[in-house]
Amino acid sequence: MRVDVITIFPAVFREFLGASLIGRAIAAGLLEVQVHDLRDYTDDPHRSVDDEPYGGGGGMVMTAPPWLHAVRLVSGDGPPPHRILLSPQGERLDDARVRGLAGEERLVLLCGRYEAIDERVRMLVVDSELSIGDYVLSGGEVPAMTVIEAVSRHIPGVVGRPESVENESFRSGLLDHPHYTRPRTVEGIEVPDVLRSGDHASIDAWRREQALEATRRKRPDLLAGDARGQEVASKASNRR
Repeated sequence: MRVDVITIFPAVFREFLGASLIGRAIAAGLLEVQVHDLRDYTDDPHRSVDDEPYGGGGGMVMTAPPWLHAVRLVSGDGPPPHRILLSPQGERLDDARVRGLAGEERLVLLCGRYEAIDERVRMLVVDSELSIGDYVLSGGEVPAMTVIEAVSRHIPGVVGRPESVENESFRSGLLDHPHYTRPRTVEGIEVPDVLRSGDHASIDAWRREQALEATRRKRPDLLAGDARGQEVASKASNRR
């Protein structure tokens, strides 16, 4: 997969793209990420990419021409991409959306800044908008990193053990079950006996029950309308 990122702060991606799974995926040729400085696509002699908003108001608005030039030029260099604006107004990024994006051959991520981006950018060169949550950040760089991190895990070969991805939170519609490793006892808290029993059927059943219970306590919204969730919630209530 190839990902192109357009931003006015390309330097913030340097350490991120060289670290951990992302760095190894890029080194192995499983993932290609190109970061483009939006200021390289403006005709303004001062490399300015923002201006005062029509109609007044606080903050500055990113102007359309540099974005249109950048997105079109970058998009033309290779297979047609899916172009995404990172925005708090966008569709909420979730596991299903991540898996859908992982099926794309190429993504272009637009990282806005300042008060907003001229609306004509959305109208002319954006295929979809994505949000990582109902809050506002200073720009789209952190959301872009989130998209790259989440999507890359679904590229074959990036994660050493594919079952690690298959068993993660949200894949089954539930949160993940608790995990333990050595030492057996930490400050008086022991690893549950079932995990040391060697009985894989019992371990699987325990993990399933724990995943349901964790979801009920932490994210009950994920269980809404789910018969399994209603059942575990009822059992939990009866135990209290």
